[in-house]
Amino acid sequence: MRFRHPDGSVVHLAYCTNVHPAETLEGVRAQLRDHCEPVRKRLGRDRIGIGLWLAKDAARALINDPAALRSLRGELERRGLEVVTLNGFPYEGFGAQEVKYRVYSPDWTDPERLAHTTDLARLLAALLPDDVTEGTISTLPIAWRTPFDDDPTAGSTARKALTVLAQRLDALAELTGKSIGIGLEPEPGCTVETTADAIAPLSAVGHERIGICVDTCHLATSFEDPETALDALRTAGIRVAKAQLSAALHAEHPHLPEVRAALGAFAEPRFLHQTRASTAEGLVGTDDLDEAVSGGALPDSTPWRSHFHVPLHAPPAPPLSSTLPVLQSVLTRLVGGAVPLTRHLEVETYTWQALPAEQRPRTRTQLADGIAAELTLARDLLVDLGLKELP
Repeated sequence: MRFRHPDGSVVHLAYCTNVHPAETLEGVRAQLRDHCEPVRKRLGRDRIGIGLWLAKDAARALINDPAALRSLRGELERRGLEVVTLNGFPYEGFGAQEVKYRVYSPDWTDPERLAHTTDLARLLAALLPDDVTEGTISTLPIAWRTPFDDDPTAGSTARKALTVLAQRLDALAELTGKSIGIGLEPEPGCTVETTADAIAPLSAVGHERIGICVDTCHLATSFEDPETALDALRTAGIRVAKAQLSAALHAEHPHLPEVRAALGAFAEPRFLHQTRASTAEGLVGTDDLDEAVSGGALPDSTPWRSHFHVPLHAPPAPPLSSTLPVLQSVLTRLVGGAVPLTRHLEVETYTWQALPAEQRPRTRTQLADGIAAELTLARDLLVDLGLKELP
């Protein structure tokens, strides 16, 4: 979906396809047919954006077969779908029964992460619509904190890889006329957990094509103030390559038994749900929600937030809530001013099938309805900020 910002530029809104498990090119094609096109039809639009997730095997198949890449581009056009951004965070296995810590491998100390991201950049340059010259890719925020933080050479290795990537992106732009930017996506538990943590490594790389992806669920989980976070990025000259529109799980009174029980319903075996509490001494956290619910790891006299992407349009029932107001504050700052600070927005609720059983979509139709409702909410927020939806 495209929107005209008051400054005349185009802002793109998409939804991320990592919600639909697929490891192969055939699986990606099935996603387009079975999920993405039905969402477009529910919205009554001739064209919508998707933030494509290409796992390692799917990406490699497209790199090795230019005819397959041309065919995929044609299929996107026929189905009324366009791609200006990719989710390059998960490498493979995101649809597995247990993802947890696996999603952080390979990290930016592993040459395979550089190779895969280079492939994604080449593919995105070929998939961009003819009238679009800028694409973006989100990627993991360097590494999970262990064993990275204990390795004195890890930071240097990762920076060198990102510098090489920047050089390759420069060469790609020279060759294709398409500018691809990368956004490190801060996430709780990683070596870059917050937007503040991103400033030093990104400044060390010092290249305009390597910036940040602001995920509003992650930012909220870490209790970051949107104004402070975005001001600091701008002061440091860090580009916001893209923003992922997502909402975290919020518990205002975690000491109450009914709140603990409600939170416990969201503890599940597939994804990590890092949980945080903000105290006078700083942020306190656990790697997963069950650790917080079952023990005394977190103080219960202050609110908790958990890294669980809850549907934007359907917050959990009381006594829980979502951090949608944080998303709204970030969005207002990013695109509500005289000039947009980013032009790529992506709804990224990948946890539909990890929701408590009674809240999960049971059919493709229900899932498509939910995704369409999220995009409708995001569209309405953008229109309220003065953007005009384009055909």
